[in-house]
Amino acid sequence: MSRKPFVRKQYWNQPTMSWWERWYLFEIVRGLSITGGVFMKNMWRWITLRKGALTTYYPEERRPDYAERNRGKHVLTQRPDGRPQCIACNMCATVCPAKVIEIEVAFDPSDPVHPKYPARFEIDYSRCIFCGLCVEACPEDAIRMVKDIPDLPTDDRQHMWLSMDELLTWNPQSDVAKPYPVADIDGSKRGPA
Repeated sequence: MSRKPFVRKQYWNQPTMSWWERWYLFEIVRGLSITGGVFMKNMWRWITLRKGALTTYYPEERRPDYAERNRGKHVLTQRPDGRPQCIACNMCATVCPAKVIEIEVAFDPSDPVHPKYPARFEIDYSRCIFCGLCVEACPEDAIRMVKDIPDLPTDDRQHMWLSMDELLTWNPQSDVAKPYPVADIDGSKRGPA
């Protein structure tokens, strides 16, 4: 059985290159002149002690002009006893357009108010688009996005998974908008502490 050779589809609006563009030497010289011009302009500003290229030495320095609408890094809020405020309803994982949130549900029969809690809560930052829909969907104010830049640069994608431990301890927050009801010893619930 013989296979047909692959034929690339031809489009009606396919761009055609002129002979000037097909001879790449001119384009290479043009690109180098643009890059060299920017470099020389910044170098001249630096030599004359004017403001040149902006360099921020992250993480020691933070840019003051970072975007105001930056949503930043995810944080899980805590109950007064230190456990996560999350009730493992999976609404954040359901609404996430990139499907980066993974929650494994566990059951605690001794907690009559919310017996479900997350045994595992992980976010894959290699695919997260920082849209903030998970924060909007959460009915318990259990997940937030703090205005800080996550340490994303890494050589391995496995290091870009944030576990529940890091989400709880990185920047602990317990000032939830919807406080968790505290259960008495006899099991009856009373108002927030």
